[in-house]
Amino acid sequence: MSTQQSSVSTPKTSEHFQWVRFTAKQRIARSLGYLAVGVVLYWALSTVNIFWPWVWTAPAQIGDMMFRMFPVSFVQLNPILFALVESINMAVLGTIVAVFLAMPIAYLGAQNVTPNKVTLWFARLVIVATRSVDTLIWALVFVAIIGPGPLAGILAVAFRSIGFLSKLVAESIEEIDWGPVEALQASGASRWHVLAYAIVPQVVPSFWAITILRWDINIRESTVLGLVGAGGIGLIFQGAIDMFRWNTVSLILIVIVLVVFAGELVTGVVRRKLL
Repeated sequence: MSTQQSSVSTPKTSEHFQWVRFTAKQRIARSLGYLAVGVVLYWALSTVNIFWPWVWTAPAQIGDMMFRMFPVSFVQLNPILFALVESINMAVLGTIVAVFLAMPIAYLGAQNVTPNKVTLWFARLVIVATRSVDTLIWALVFVAIIGPGPLAGILAVAFRSIGFLSKLVAESIEEIDWGPVEALQASGASRWHVLAYAIVPQVVPSFWAITILRWDINIRESTVLGLVGAGGIGLIFQGAIDMFRWNTVSLILIVIVLVVFAGELVTGVVRRKLL
C-alpha cells in the first residue's frame, strides 16, 4: 500500500509588516497641531499682565481671608434674607417675562414652521443678540436706562433668557413629528389650529424642561446683579467686601450656596412631576 506524502505550501512574504497607530503624515499633522497649540498658549500668556509676586502669596492671602471669615456674623441676617428674596423674585419675574417674549421668537426661528426667510433671519438675529450679551452687561445697560434697582435686574435676566429659551424651543419644534401637522392641514385646519393641536402638545415637555433649567440658571445669576446696582443680595455682598466685613461675606456665601442647593431640589421635584 503506497502512501502519498502531501505538503502544504505556506506563502512567503518578502516584507515584515508592523502595525503603527498613526501614519507618517498623521504624526506630522499631530506634531504641527501640538506646536500650534503651544504657540497660541504662549501668545495668550504673554499678552496677559500677571503680577507673579501676588500669585506666589495667594495661599497665604487665602488663609488670612478664611481666618477673617470665621466665626460667621449674623448681625445683618435680616437685610440679607430680604435681599435674597428680592434676588429670587427677580429670577422668577425675569423668567416669566422671557417666556412670553421668547415663544413667538422660537416659532419664527424654527425652519419647519416659520412663514418665510425674513422672519427666520429676524428671529435668528434676536436669538444671537440676546445670547451674546452677558447678564451683567444687560444689567449695566438697564441700570443706565432706568436707574438702579430690581427692575433693571428683572429686565437683565429676561433679555439674557430670551435667546436661551427661544433657541432650544425652536430646535424642539424642528424635531417634531410632522404627521399630525399634515393630518390637520389636510382636514383644512387653520394655522392657529395646527399650532395649538399638532405642534404645541409635542413641544410642551421640552418647553417645561427648558424653562425649569433657565429658571435654575437665573437664580444663580440674580445673586450677582447687585454688584452693578441691579438689586438683590449682590448689593449687600459688594458692600461687605468694600467694608472688609469678611464674617458677613461668609454668611452671604453660605446663604447663596443654600439657595442654589434648594433650587436644585425644587427643579428636580418639578421635573419629576411634570415630565
